[in-house]
Amino acid sequence: MQNPTDQSPVNASQVSESPTERLDRLLHTAAAPLTGGLSPVSIALAAADWAWHLTTSPGRQLELAALATRLTADTFQGRDEVHTGSGSSDDDPRFRHEAWASWPFSQMRVGFRNAETFWKQASSVPGMTAHHAAQTEFFTRQWLGAWTPANWLLTNPVVLQDAIQSQGAHLHKGVQHWMADALHLPEPKTATRTKRFIPGRDVAVTPGDVVYRNQLVELIRYTPQTRKVHPEPIFIVPSWIMKFYILDLSPHNSMVRYLVEQGHTVFMLSWHNPDAKDSQLTMDDYLQLGVLDALKAIGALNGKTAPVHAMGYCLGGTLLSIAAANLARDGGSATGSRLPPLKTLTLLAAQTDFSEPGELGLFIDESQIGLLDNITRGQGFLSGKQMAGSFQFLHSRDLVWTRQMREYLMGEREQPSDLMAWNADATRMPARMHHEYLTSLYLHNALATSSYRVDGHTVSLSDIRQPVFLVGTQRDHISPWRSVYKLHHLCNSEITFVLTSGGHNAGIISEPGHPNRSYQIGARLAHSPWIEPDKWIANTPQSEGSWWPAWHQWLAARSSPQRSARKLSSEDSLGSAPGAYVMERYND
Repeated sequence: MQNPTDQSPVNASQVSESPTERLDRLLHTAAAPLTGGLSPVSIALAAADWAWHLTTSPGRQLELAALATRLTADTFQGRDEVHTGSGSSDDDPRFRHEAWASWPFSQMRVGFRNAETFWKQASSVPGMTAHHAAQTEFFTRQWLGAWTPANWLLTNPVVLQDAIQSQGAHLHKGVQHWMADALHLPEPKTATRTKRFIPGRDVAVTPGDVVYRNQLVELIRYTPQTRKVHPEPIFIVPSWIMKFYILDLSPHNSMVRYLVEQGHTVFMLSWHNPDAKDSQLTMDDYLQLGVLDALKAIGALNGKTAPVHAMGYCLGGTLLSIAAANLARDGGSATGSRLPPLKTLTLLAAQTDFSEPGELGLFIDESQIGLLDNITRGQGFLSGKQMAGSFQFLHSRDLVWTRQMREYLMGEREQPSDLMAWNADATRMPARMHHEYLTSLYLHNALATSSYRVDGHTVSLSDIRQPVFLVGTQRDHISPWRSVYKLHHLCNSEITFVLTSGGHNAGIISEPGHPNRSYQIGARLAHSPWIEPDKWIANTPQSEGSWWPAWHQWLAARSSPQRSARKLSSEDSLGSAPGAYVMERYND
């Protein structure tokens, strides 16, 4: 039997495929679009777990029947469990408009609210596995979200008012939008808007040079913007599933630009967008070719003994944590060449313990990974569209239903922003690396249990000694902040933890001057006692504004005195930023 923490699984493309195995793979791959890329077996098992436990629990059935009777009576009387049914006050933005206060729409709102209350109780039955219970609750919520009266023309008073006031013009325009999307017809205005955020022209415009390139990454060194800089550069490892310029968006909200303007020299990884020929790249390859080789290149420019502040975002932070633990185990060496030491670690919305990975974990079990392996076996990678579909499913209320209501029922095309343009610019994941990352991190939580292997040897986060700046965001569905906070369990280093307002992306891209931003910050000394996350949030004061200045001050306090900035020689430049890899796009 294969070791569950082994990072060299029997992969799709490595072994010969029998005719029967090929038949199964083709069938599963062909059926995948019908279920949105979700494993029908996994969904069926969750439904069966719920149904069997409910069937054999007559007491629970009586409880639900009594609840249904009470909620039905409350609906007829205009009462729900959360709101009084009168007035326009509602914490759900779908029903916040004052038009929902008038009959019969107020009654529809109350009925929907009570249906939500019932199914929230009914979707969980004692005895179910935690994974199946979470899946059942999630899919029930998705089903209810599709049938909310806010999504339909005749049951949404805001849409009806708009249709009357525009004399049907907006509704007609919405039908045109729907037909254009359904038939994949280009719209001139849409095409013009999508060209507003081109890397190197509108976004990713901070001046710099590509100073290193291999088959997997380019390394960008940004031009210092101050006469003097801290000698320790900042090395940024973004997530490999998206383009790097989330951290170098428009000039006003570019984290890179902010850092160089504060006197830091910044290096950034730009990941290659893999295709079928890269299907056998592994997690070890991403570690070596991505993080370690880039560190070696930084050492060649700055000196091998010059320390580096390392920062990782999302999965880039997870990979950076693996790199730091591996270097700590090896005493800072890798592949026979000494690398520049890591002075500090900064991890932004990055999980290291995947035992509670949030709603994304609902889609990851043996059955789902088996289906994904069948999909990637044929094409050699997981496409950006396939990944985007999963994230849309997680945020279906905002990314699907609310958007479609405004675009198709009210005729309002969503205006693109730099963040939206970046979000549509995904990269692929090689088949083998994708399997290893899901299996070792999500399924077996190997990194948190010190059983993750690099080059056949286990690494442990407890070996990390560098000070850590750890950031979580309040509304993160991808890396829930309580999951990010668990690094306190795994690492005995000094940890400064920041909890910032916003979600996975907007909470990180929180430049100074951005309205309605706040954060909490607190430091834990090395080897200090554990503090529960709820106790931490209750006892930590809140600060208004961006957390970026606090991070800059933290870095500056752990940096050497500034010295004159060094210009890059022409021999060290392979071309201007943002480089070639960020421009790679494929029609998946």
